[in-house]
Amino acid sequence: MPNPENKQIEVRQVESDVDFNHIFDIRTEVFVKEQSISQEDEYDGFDHLANHYLALCNGEPAGASRWRITQNGRIRLERFAVRDAFRGKGIGKALLEKMLADAPAGLEVYLHAQAFMTPYYEKLGFVAEGDAFEEAGLEHRSMVLKN
Repeated sequence: MPNPENKQIEVRQVESDVDFNHIFDIRTEVFVKEQSISQEDEYDGFDHLANHYLALCNGEPAGASRWRITQNGRIRLERFAVRDAFRGKGIGKALLEKMLADAPAGLEVYLHAQAFMTPYYEKLGFVAEGDAFEEAGLEHRSMVLKN
């Protein structure tokens, strides 16, 4: 889908080893190196249970995300990571739209947003619930998608 800056964004569910390498490179770059999150927190043991997505911008790996069904039967959107050079170009929104299109209908969708990202997710239809909390050393808010 072309965006106003004439960038071609493609989002696909990850199935190949090459794409898995891209998403782990993106997550390491954004979370571990840029935000100083420990590898133990970033690679939390849920990757094998999740559906992973890779966003490409003009063919270049630009962003990653995943979703999974939690033990309480809700869909949790996680690990949204967009490389610095691609921020503000619609990558995060494209990842979200593709994941929501692929996820099972009828289940509550939620995420834990880094606190500074709360306004971004509010624009996409999420509502903050409860108090802020610390996760992986950073302040987060639980947010639920309201249709």
